[in-house]
Amino acid sequence: GLIITAVACDHRLHTPMYFFLLNLSLLDLGSISTTVPKSMANSLWDTRAISYSGCAAQVFFFFFLCSAEFSLLTVMAYDRYIAICRPLHYRTLLGSRACVKIAAAAWASGFLCAVLHTASTFSIPLCQGNAVDQFFCEVPQILKLSCSHSYLREIGLTVVSACLFFGCFIFIVVSYVQIFTAVLRIPSEQGRHKAFSMCLPHLAVVSLFISTGSFAHLKPPSLSSPALDLVVAVLYSVVPPAVNPLIYSMRNKELKEALRKVIQWQQGQHQ
Repeated sequence: GLIITAVACDHRLHTPMYFFLLNLSLLDLGSISTTVPKSMANSLWDTRAISYSGCAAQVFFFFFLCSAEFSLLTVMAYDRYIAICRPLHYRTLLGSRACVKIAAAAWASGFLCAVLHTASTFSIPLCQGNAVDQFFCEVPQILKLSCSHSYLREIGLTVVSACLFFGCFIFIVVSYVQIFTAVLRIPSEQGRHKAFSMCLPHLAVVSLFISTGSFAHLKPPSLSSPALDLVVAVLYSVVPPAVNPLIYSMRNKELKEALRKVIQWQQGQHQ
């Protein structure tokens, strides 16, 4: 919330990098709000119930926000590539109108992915009861309740999504290979340090997102147990959106300064 406020209110942060960071913060806020509040409420009221429509809404928003976030992280890799490898064309290639269109495309791709997965998952007849063994409505757990062979369409859709995600991953890797090649050519040590510091937060966020998601969905079935599945689900659904704002704000002087101004303004309002 502080990052969103700081970027929106401080005109010095009205640049493509911070515009995409504002979008990332909105996605993180939405992502963690999809799963954690309901889980906390159930813990407080000692219940594990969720309505059918509530479960469908969780699946939809979780897919929407996570897919849009990965698309946006891919866009942010492109932003870093242009800033470091083609700095003279930065304002031309990433003007305000282009940034809005690119961000809208990231959100739209997440929306489309969410519609397809939610429609596919909830068109499957459930024959194995109605107890989802997880702290939120996770698609693999819902598929365990389905009738035999009726889940193959959702698995096919998951394979298509995985191919698209792999394509984005390859784009990020290629971008960073070119970025690091360009950075190593910079003659001054100070210039290299500045370029690396621009890229490291994004690289850390991408690594956290991909590593936790890959471990959750690619771990062998022999490792599966209710306790481990719960830990893994928290690891990929709660940890990245909770940690991302810290990663981005820790080493960023401009953002720290803007945050300090926001906090001082809020304190002044209360006084």
